[in-house]
Amino acid sequence: MELRPEQLAGQTGQPLQPVYLVAGPETLRVLEAADALRARARAEGIGEREVFDADGRDFDWNQLEQSFNAPSLFSARRLVEVRMPSGKPGKDGAEVISAFCANPPPDVVLLITANDWSKAHHGKWADAIARIGTISVAWAIKPHELPEWIERRLRAKGLRADADAVQRLSERVEGNLLAAAQEIDKLALLSDGQALDLAAMESLVADAARYDVFRLAEATLAGQPAAVGRMLAGLRGEGEAVAALMPILIKELLRTAALARVQARGGNLAGEMKAQGIWESRQAPFKRALARHAEPRRWERFVAEASKVDRIAKGRGDGDAWVALERLLLAVSEARAVRLLVAS
Repeated sequence: MELRPEQLAGQTGQPLQPVYLVAGPETLRVLEAADALRARARAEGIGEREVFDADGRDFDWNQLEQSFNAPSLFSARRLVEVRMPSGKPGKDGAEVISAFCANPPPDVVLLITANDWSKAHHGKWADAIARIGTISVAWAIKPHELPEWIERRLRAKGLRADADAVQRLSERVEGNLLAAAQEIDKLALLSDGQALDLAAMESLVADAARYDVFRLAEATLAGQPAAVGRMLAGLRGEGEAVAALMPILIKELLRTAALARVQARGGNLAGEMKAQGIWESRQAPFKRALARHAEPRRWERFVAEASKVDRIAKGRGDGDAWVALERLLLAVSEARAVRLLVAS
């Protein structure tokens, strides 16, 4: 069975299945679905909980298998949690999970959580989970889906807001679901049961946008020039220094330049991304960037411009570092804006 995390969280009162897999890049949705399952376990009288961190190749899957076969010490049933960030159990883990699903112990409920998920993660072990339990994938909320997500959460908290108010909150949180959830919790306390319009939302909600360099790099590669402009303004307003931003930005440009060279010669792009530690859930911005600027020489130019910005920021070059950085990032995020670099 497959359910959205919100559907899984809403299954209160239903008996627990033997096994659950909750995975995906949207951390808040994974956490809330897992919390809901823990609450259901407590409601069913499950008082014992074991947690295994399967976060690397050194994890001993035999420990988990032995736990399945060991008797419960403090209650008739146990909740066994496996935290598997990569979403890939490997051969040994897949065998242990599949064996559990083939003959689940009556006193164990297995909960597996993962931070990464894609079609490539599916295998016989995941199929085995789906046959006797539930798989719930927390995909990242797309920008056009965020207002609807916010509206549903507002309603769940007993709040009403018009479309303009919902849109403004969506803009303020910049895709950060945790920030959105925190703001909605605050609204529940401050709104006094009144319907929220744009003015009320403006006065009650803080600007919780994630103006950090990692989000800036992601928006740049993903081709979101408007977001790039807002983030740069936010970082500058917060007193951030251009020189402090450049190491991460240069690193991401160098990675993309390497990917562009692999793509240009018809090499294994997926393999190169994996070699650079870019998980599948993070590959979309890089793919969009490579579709927008396919020529490796274009990326070499971007890297050279980034070095120039870095020199300006450190006082070793002429010009305004913020203006130079904005021109560069807009050129990367919008193909038509490459002409801005001619003036730099």
